[in-house]
Amino acid sequence: MYQFSYAEILQDDPREARLRERGAFERAIELLKEAEEKGPRSNESAEALAFLRQLWTILIEDLVSPENGLPEALRADLISIGLWIMKEVDLIRSEKSRNFRGLSEVCALIRDGLK
Repeated sequence: MYQFSYAEILQDDPREARLRERGAFERAIELLKEAEEKGPRSNESAEALAFLRQLWTILIEDLVSPENGLPEALRADLISIGLWIMKEVDLIRSEKSRNFRGLSEVCALIRDGLK
């Protein structure tokens, strides 16, 4: 499991930090694919949604920090994406959506941008 604080990642070599971030997104994608197969009421769904919420909570906390070195516009865009993901997680949990694929695709796009 990926248990890390974002501050720990930032202290790493930038290449190592990106690899760890990519790994977290890869794990989220794997979990979301399993959840899509098993359905929104499955244990796999609960695990995937909890992992995704934890990942984005960490990312959003870092993105709102004044010490974050990313350009302000990019930070705002990533925060918006994170908030959308959190909303989708809640919709899936309440069985108003089954958008595992959409969540997975967004995570894949962000993962691929972490090169």
